[in-house]
Amino acid sequence: MIAGLGNPGREYSRHRHNIGFMVLRELASRHGIEAKRRSFGAHVGSGVIRGEAVILAMPLTFMNCSGDSVAPLIGYYKLSPGDLVVIHDDLDLELGRIKLARGAGHGGHNGIRSIIDALGTNDFLRVRAGIGRPPERMDPASYVLHAFDAGEEDAAGKLVSEAADAVEILLEEGLEAAMRRCH
Repeated sequence: MIAGLGNPGREYSRHRHNIGFMVLRELASRHGIEAKRRSFGAHVGSGVIRGEAVILAMPLTFMNCSGDSVAPLIGYYKLSPGDLVVIHDDLDLELGRIKLARGAGHGGHNGIRSIIDALGTNDFLRVRAGIGRPPERMDPASYVLHAFDAGEEDAAGKLVSEAADAVEILLEEGLEAAMRRCH
C-alpha cells in the first residue's frame, strides 16, 4: 500500500504539507489508477505499478490523524506494516531533495507519529520529500500550511515527479537500489 499524506480540501491542495497527496496523484495519473473510492477515511484505488499490485491511499483524516486511516486499511487488506510506503513532506530536507528510509523515527512529523502510534511500529518505508525550512521567525506549522512561492513552483513540480519516480524504482528494484539512484 502506498499512502500519500496531506490535508483534504481545496484550500490545502497546493500547500507544502500536501506533497504526499501530489505525488500520489502523479502516480495514479501515470498508471491509470483512480483513487476515488472512499474506505476507512481515505480515497483508495488499486492497480499495478511496475509489475506490482498496489493500493493507493490518501487519508482524509487530516495530517495529524493519518494513522486513523492507514492502520485500518493495512488490517483490511491483510498487509503487514512492512508492505506500507508513506510519502510525506520533510522540513529537514531542502526543497527538491528526496530521501528514502525504512524504520525511521517520526522526526517531529505528526502524520508519521500518528501512523507509528496506530501501527505500533515504525517498520514501514518512507519517501521523504524535502520542502525546506521556513524563513527566519516563521512558525514551521504555518510554513507547511502555505503554498509554494512562485519562485518555488518549478522545484516543487520537479519534486513531485522525482518522488513518483522514486516510488516506481522502490517497487521495481527495492529500497537499496532506490536509495542509490534517488539520494
